[in-house]
Amino acid sequence: MRVLSGIQPSGSLHLGNFFGMMKKMIAYQEQEELFCFIANYHAMTSLPDGKTLARGTLEAAANFLALGLDPEKSIFWVQSDLPEVQELAWALSNFTPMGLLERCHSYKDKVVQGIRPNHGLFAYPVLMTADILLFQSDKVPIGKDQKQHLEVARDIAIKYNNEYGDVFTIPEPEIDEDVATVPGLDGRKMSKSYGNTIDLFLDEKPLRKQIMRIVTDPTPIEEAKNPDSCNIFQIYRLFLDEAGVEELRQRYLTPGLRYGDVKQELFETVRDFFAPYTEKRKEIMADPEELRKILANGAEKARYVANKTMRKVRKKVGLIY
Repeated sequence: MRVLSGIQPSGSLHLGNFFGMMKKMIAYQEQEELFCFIANYHAMTSLPDGKTLARGTLEAAANFLALGLDPEKSIFWVQSDLPEVQELAWALSNFTPMGLLERCHSYKDKVVQGIRPNHGLFAYPVLMTADILLFQSDKVPIGKDQKQHLEVARDIAIKYNNEYGDVFTIPEPEIDEDVATVPGLDGRKMSKSYGNTIDLFLDEKPLRKQIMRIVTDPTPIEEAKNPDSCNIFQIYRLFLDEAGVEELRQRYLTPGLRYGDVKQELFETVRDFFAPYTEKRKEIMADPEELRKILANGAEKARYVANKTMRKVRKKVGLIY
């Protein structure tokens, strides 16, 4: 089973990134054939500054490695190191109906959020499709917000296969309903766009400051509280096993619980959980040349697989003559 996913290098990581995608992706390397990449082409739609993107690409790679991704057990690379993905995106563009892209809500949502509308942002689903199909991916772990884009990838692959035969594997989405949408400080989806994140690799003071900003309801201390509607509970439970979640739930249902106390516990839990990863990240970032070698080696392995697909595509569309 070949599993593929990627993450944009568009700023600091937060708990939503970790629990929504990265933790599961890293676990796949022990049981499946894992392909994982840094999606720097995609980041260009909202991050025009070249220096920021270049620095963010290395930082994103260091983040993955620090959190446990093993380049010996997986194929790990930077998207722009494989020109084949852009070649395939162009080939697929000629099989992508305009109406299919016009129905994608992500483009409209991002424009509303203030991102400049352009062709790259509009054609984002086609490039994402190329990322997936280039490696004949069987399974693609995604968040709920990417479900429509995966459906677009399936539609394009089916249309292409109907025209040229069995060229692409039809990818299947995998959405973990328990962590598909990690709540932010205000209860909305945790996102840098909303400014409601709990970031990874922070020093103690800024981390505690973020956690203390979690929005709570005005239920008095002497009354029982509803854990299912509490932002603190929904975030804290991500770090607990079933017994721990149930114990925390019972504390909520018992009068006398103080939200401030639970926030302090959550802060200590997050701090201690990520402390060893933070140290590992510092070590990796201290040797950027070694990091670049790891990424170059991953790109070489990824390109070997990508070229198998592209030989089929080039022959089918007439680029081999």
